[in-house]
Amino acid sequence: MSDMNAEKTRAAAWFRSLRDRIVAAFEELEDGHGSGPLSDQPAGRFDVSETRRGTDGGGGLMSVMRGGRVFEKVGVNVSEVHGVLGDKAQKAMASRGVPGIEEDARFWASGISLVAHLQNPHVPAVHMNTRMFWTPGAWWFGGGADLNPCLPVEADTAHFHAALQAACDAHGPDLYTRFKDWADEYFFIPHRGRARGVGGIFYDDYNTGDWEADFAFTRSVGEAFLPAFQPLVVKHRAEPWDAADKEAQLIHRGLYAEYNLVYDRGTKFGLETGHDANAVLMSLPPLAKWI
Repeated sequence: MSDMNAEKTRAAAWFRSLRDRIVAAFEELEDGHGSGPLSDQPAGRFDVSETRRGTDGGGGLMSVMRGGRVFEKVGVNVSEVHGVLGDKAQKAMASRGVPGIEEDARFWASGISLVAHLQNPHVPAVHMNTRMFWTPGAWWFGGGADLNPCLPVEADTAHFHAALQAACDAHGPDLYTRFKDWADEYFFIPHRGRARGVGGIFYDDYNTGDWEADFAFTRSVGEAFLPAFQPLVVKHRAEPWDAADKEAQLIHRGLYAEYNLVYDRGTKFGLETGHDANAVLMSLPPLAKWI
């Protein structure tokens, strides 16, 4: 297999462009919050810093907003990293059927990762990522998005899923069902016996043999995120909340933290391969509670 340098460059550039558009859209949501709780405080802005994987393994940008009118904490990270996988990561990938990884463990990966925790308990938390991974023996895409409300609203769930389904249906009639089912399985917390949210889609190791088609599908998933989520923020950001609502939010955030620290594949991979720990753990909520 070739090094696919042109394809890697295109993928990394697109992840960065999606990051730029989401950051701008989220800051516009902060500017537009003219009524309701916290509307009298300054609009939030992203703090941007570079991240590094070791000394020569690439890096990325970590963009985090804290204490905004709308977003209590949101991170939108992009990365482009490379190097040699350690023994543990090699074995994990070999178990997933990645060919030749234990003979040649070089890798390259790029992607965008987003997690948003909102001030208002009526606005759901959300996660989204898309990524490309390359080894000398294989390449693939992965990603998805899922909604994590502490106070679920059936219409919000339906809207979010409809946007993701439209993105999937443009590339195949079975993709949404396959990847929705995968998300339901992947975002399940065994020790709690429940899902961490109301689902979405999740896919990994996605390689049909047609790089252009698979990249186009991954772009569609990423482009669906703002239409899926932004209207929910606008709908709920000015709703009043009380102490019981905030309590429910903090307890649900504890569930989210448990999942990401114990089960999330991306968290494990980032920490095991030496990426910036602050960037990897960006997904954790600013405040959480356990009972």
